[in-house]
Amino acid sequence: MRKLSSTNYYNQTFLEEKCALNELIHILSKRWLTEVLFSIEEGNNRFSSLKEDLEHISDNILADRLKLLEQHKLIVRNDSFREVPARVEYALTPVGEKLSDMLDGLCKFSEHEMKLGM
Repeated sequence: MRKLSSTNYYNQTFLEEKCALNELIHILSKRWLTEVLFSIEEGNNRFSSLKEDLEHISDNILADRLKLLEQHKLIVRNDSFREVPARVEYALTPVGEKLSDMLDGLCKFSEHEMKLGM
């Protein structure tokens, strides 16, 4: 939980009010968030398959990132299956698909134009 009286909180609020992109960058900068988004796009639509694909992510962080992605309407959580044990699947929303495409373009830009991650 972030302290509402901290300088960092005031700075973040100021930046978010200046441009919505600042808020998006703040969200996307959460560790593992983009990798979870990309993994769901690749077809890893269950918690267990996400854990297998992202082998170093903790259960708590994965659960938190899934909630955050759902909260921002980038993924949808489907738990309407009538199975025991309960089955939950995740899928990108149209907005999540758009964002994933844009992030893919940024990844290519950072690799080819800025020579990052090489």
